[in-house]
Amino acid sequence: MADSGNTGLTRIMKAGQYSWQGFQAAYQHEEAFRQEVWLLLVAVPLALWFGDNGIDRALMIGSLLLLLIVELLNSAIEAVVDRTGMEKHKLAGRAKDMGSAAVTVAILNVILIWLFILC
Repeated sequence: MADSGNTGLTRIMKAGQYSWQGFQAAYQHEEAFRQEVWLLLVAVPLALWFGDNGIDRALMIGSLLLLLIVELLNSAIEAVVDRTGMEKHKLAGRAKDMGSAAVTVAILNVILIWLFILC
């Protein structure tokens, strides 16, 4: 990747700006991401309430944050694949399917962690 020429605080501020743009784009264009953000907003207070200790709370909230991370990466994969063309290609389909599978594993991770801690 080419050097942007930004260093120090400017580089950090630019990185923050790009990250915020990514969050906005995901929220605007990805229904699953919106649903997961709302789930996070509801579930974090529940995790703080139901978690018996810091480890429980960290696992419960961390699993939700991990789900958002995986969803962002899956959305990025889908955007890149769609950008390269709309014709069907087995590798493009495989990439999208693997991204979807990663989201499914992250959802299962949330469910299992919450079940283990709450039951």
